[in-house]
Amino acid sequence: MIHGGKKKTGRGAIPGTDPRNGEVWRTPEGDSVSCLEKIKVLNQNLEEIYQMCQDALEDAVLMGCDETQFRQIINELVKRLENPYHKK
Repeated sequence: MIHGGKKKTGRGAIPGTDPRNGEVWRTPEGDSVSCLEKIKVLNQNLEEIYQMCQDALEDAVLMGCDETQFRQIINELVKRLENPYHKK
């Protein structure tokens, strides 16, 4: 699959990178996720999020926005994500 003109390598949107920084996907109990299809979907999701954020950063900088402010806004957006499956 191609994203932004870059061929996906299975390790990240940019050849030679890993969106998880080499981390293993873990269950809430700390066990490693072993289903290859689940791992594939999780990694693809991260690759897409990375590329979308990269594109948005580039747009913001090209339009004269402050890079630091953009990064802060993205971090705040992530902090506001809600788990709809959280047990209350």
